[in-house]
Amino acid sequence: MAETAERMDSPAAPVLDFERPIVDLERKIEGLVKVSREAPELRPQIDLLESRARELQREIFADLSPWQKVQLSRHPARPYTLDYIERLIDGFIELHGDRRYGDDPAIVAGFGLFEGTPVLLVGQQKGRGTKEKVRRNFGQPKPEGYRKALRLMDLAARMRRPIICLIDTQGAYPGIDAEERGQAEAIAKNLEVMAGLPVPIVCAVIGEGGSGGALALGVGDRILMLEYATYSVISPEGCASILWRDDSKKPEAAAAMKMTATDLQRLAIVDEIVPEALGGAHRDHDITARNLGDVIRRHLAELMLLSPETLRARRYAKFRRIGAFVESGGG
Repeated sequence: MAETAERMDSPAAPVLDFERPIVDLERKIEGLVKVSREAPELRPQIDLLESRARELQREIFADLSPWQKVQLSRHPARPYTLDYIERLIDGFIELHGDRRYGDDPAIVAGFGLFEGTPVLLVGQQKGRGTKEKVRRNFGQPKPEGYRKALRLMDLAARMRRPIICLIDTQGAYPGIDAEERGQAEAIAKNLEVMAGLPVPIVCAVIGEGGSGGALALGVGDRILMLEYATYSVISPEGCASILWRDDSKKPEAAAAMKMTATDLQRLAIVDEIVPEALGGAHRDHDITARNLGDVIRRHLAELMLLSPETLRARRYAKFRRIGAFVESGGG
């Protein structure tokens, strides 16, 4: 019901600058298709234009800059956690509350069946439409959201159920109320506990992966990223304001931060990149969800064969390997 309400209140999806040539051509095709009902001789021209639209889309998306990928990762029409739950999880039962303060709608968590396997799914939800965005705090979780996730992860561990985490947030909420309730401690506790859970954990960055707010759901046996998702310690805008004190430098910041899926796979932070629908996930939720489901299925099948001790040991080793540094010689 929540997702239906969000969709009904959703405005028309905006068109990004680099998408405009494709969209303009598609609108021309739509107009010709309507006219072709009365003029069938237009069909060859329509076929030619459709072929050109697909070719143009491949050309543009084959050479996207890091900043353009940031824009795609934030696209308001991208599928969110509830969209993937609808397509991938049967019999989903959402659970609420951290048993300490309250519930946080910015994090959706519950149990269901992933292709017949009982799993816990946890993910951030940004919301669609003004009311839902405000209710879900624009996908920025507060401490009670992370404590809710942790409570259910503990429950999943006791029930020996694999955990799937979908990451999509610009960051944890930085407000005074969140700080008063222990935002940093809640994130740190998630990192500690997730590192030692005895069940398989597959994490997927489906949109924005921002700072500790994303990492709090990102300690897993496998880290996946959608093709045009991003994952970083700070936003390009924040980085530009610190380094250059100039918001116009955000494209340069996005490139320097190595925050795209291809960069992070090269740095061995991401295990696999999940292809999106042609033109981005917002173009076709079904195709993108199917691609993500295929990759999650494969990784879960491998992880479920491992003992709890092996899972913990490999998870520890995985995160110990992340990062590289060079020591300079001393005088």
